[in-house]
Amino acid sequence: MSKFWTVVGFTIRNKIKAKSYVISTLILVAIISVVVNLPYMIDKFSSDAPDKIGYLTASTEEATQSSVTPSVVGDQMREYFSKQEHPDYEFVPIENQNSDEANEQKLLDALSNGDIDAYATFEEDGTSFPAMVLHADKVYSETSKANMQAALQSIKTQFALQGLGLTDEQQTALFSQAVVDSVKVDISNGEAVADDTKEKAGALYGAVYLILFLLFMTIMGSGQLIATEITAEKSSRVMEVLITSVSPLTQMFGKIFGMFIVGIGQTALLVAAAAVNLSLPHNESALNNIGVNIKDIPLDVFIYAIAFYLIGYFLFATLYAGVGSLVSRTEDLGQAVMPLMFLNLGGFYIGIFGLNAADASFVKVASFIPFFTPYAMFMRIGMSSVPVWEIMISLAVLLITTFVCGWLSAKIYRTGVLLYGKRPTIKELRKAMKAYKL
Repeated sequence: MSKFWTVVGFTIRNKIKAKSYVISTLILVAIISVVVNLPYMIDKFSSDAPDKIGYLTASTEEATQSSVTPSVVGDQMREYFSKQEHPDYEFVPIENQNSDEANEQKLLDALSNGDIDAYATFEEDGTSFPAMVLHADKVYSETSKANMQAALQSIKTQFALQGLGLTDEQQTALFSQAVVDSVKVDISNGEAVADDTKEKAGALYGAVYLILFLLFMTIMGSGQLIATEITAEKSSRVMEVLITSVSPLTQMFGKIFGMFIVGIGQTALLVAAAAVNLSLPHNESALNNIGVNIKDIPLDVFIYAIAFYLIGYFLFATLYAGVGSLVSRTEDLGQAVMPLMFLNLGGFYIGIFGLNAADASFVKVASFIPFFTPYAMFMRIGMSSVPVWEIMISLAVLLITTFVCGWLSAKIYRTGVLLYGKRPTIKELRKAMKAYKL
């Protein structure tokens, strides 16, 4: 047992002293800090001032007309955006010069002087309502044009309703949007309990997504490091010295457990960095404003997250160790571990897809496939009501598969570390295992 902990300690010291590990960890902490504070920084460095859109007031001729004139539409656009809490546009009236040439020059002067960011003209489009054309020294995005179109459509509808004699209250009721919210109801214990809110659902969605991402990155990163270290030791012939003092089985599980501690430490540091940044006053107030509270996330979600995280890690770690022992050159490692990477990616993508379709048939089936269970079943627990018996079966299947893969990887490792040259085929590996009586 002392040799096992010696291998664990050596693996940890060797990894945390590596410059690549320290630099990559610091870079990840910096990236997390920037990402968490990015909305605040954008808000501070960006201007909240809306774009000023100039439009002409009524001409002498228009003042005597009762129809929908360009100036009336401009006034309505101004009123429409002024009612918004954070308007993107502010319509500014420009005095009409009663001359097309003078009006155009007046608008161009206001644009060049910086008094306005753009100006709007209204043209006949064959209907009773004029079409708006924006003139600016930049091209407005499709989103901006869609916002303008929505405003114009609202104004056009208002004019049409006025002709029907509807009151202001009736128009308001007609324009009010229908609301659809989604609330999770827990029926896993045979009783329906509606204790969720839409804020709690949002917090749960974010937590499940984050945990899926952490699981994916940890398995991918740690597994690759385990396989790389084993292959590097083989290629440098260090393995021949190690196996004379430490059994291959102790080496494999010592490296796996050592890398697990390193990975957990790095993950804890990254989570701590995110927590510290989220606890800053400006970020905390922003989360409170949108109703996100960590206390809204049920405790069992975190418990299941830890369970699936631990079992899923050791399942893939043993496989990466077994595959790494079969490769003699680090340049051949990428091709060897590619099937494991695809399995990991498949589980992650199923989990991400299931966030919006947790009850899809293939997601339910995938949650019982061991290599996808850590992602799919955990996602189902967070995003829907899963019967306890389904969770227990998936955990049991995952545990059994992990033990079987660990046993098989141990046999492969004990044989693979002694095989050099090209990567052995399955037939050659079986012969070697028989020769070594494994």
